[in-house]
Amino acid sequence: MPVPLRELAHCRAGDKGNLATLSVFPYDDALFGVLLREVTAERVRGHLAEWLDGEVRRYELPHLPALQFVCERTSGAGVTTSLELDTHGKTLGTLLLSLPVHLGHG
Repeated sequence: MPVPLRELAHCRAGDKGNLATLSVFPYDDALFGVLLREVTAERVRGHLAEWLDGEVRRYELPHLPALQFVCERTSGAGVTTSLELDTHGKTLGTLLLSLPVHLGHG
């Protein structure tokens, strides 16, 4: 049974222009392997597809441990020029934390 990512990790976010950076940190370092397996760039892109128009790149930071996602998005022309309500990276980070994650190997 999957659990929302928010039960395993927290997210910090930033944005500049039309890019959002989402960093995911497990609450317990032992869960980093689950994040590596479950929280892929493809799954993040699919989960946030309504708000992203471009590529999602994942960077692994095992010494922290953390995953960082650089997301190209449109949501208008970006945070500082969009007329849409609350298109900031923090919103994308909150949405990312609803991603279903399987704790087992399946």
